Amino acid sequence: MYSPYDIIKTLIHSEKGARLENEGCYQFLVAKDATKIDIKRAIEKIHKVKVTDVNTVITHGKMKRVRTQLGKKPDWKKAYVQLAKGQKIEVK
Repeated sequence: MYSPYDIIKTLIHSEKGARLENEGCYQFLVAKDATKIDIKRAIEKIHKVKVTDVNTVITHGKMKRVRTQLGKKPDWKKAYVQLAKGQKIEVK
């Protein structure tokens, strides 16, 4: 069994994320094998808030070139977490 800190890696700070935070929706970088239920439980345990909805997106890594070698950045999973009305996560 994974701990909540193994499932939730970090909070994503971006321009889109700042707009969504005003509506009570936060973006998190999560483990690729985490389910929506795992993500919901981990967020509720770590931040002590009530989660109403979780949407996930798997972002495929881009192809990169270093001189003559081709490489690929890793795929990663992002979760959009909607909190209950009036709830907030403190962003440091």
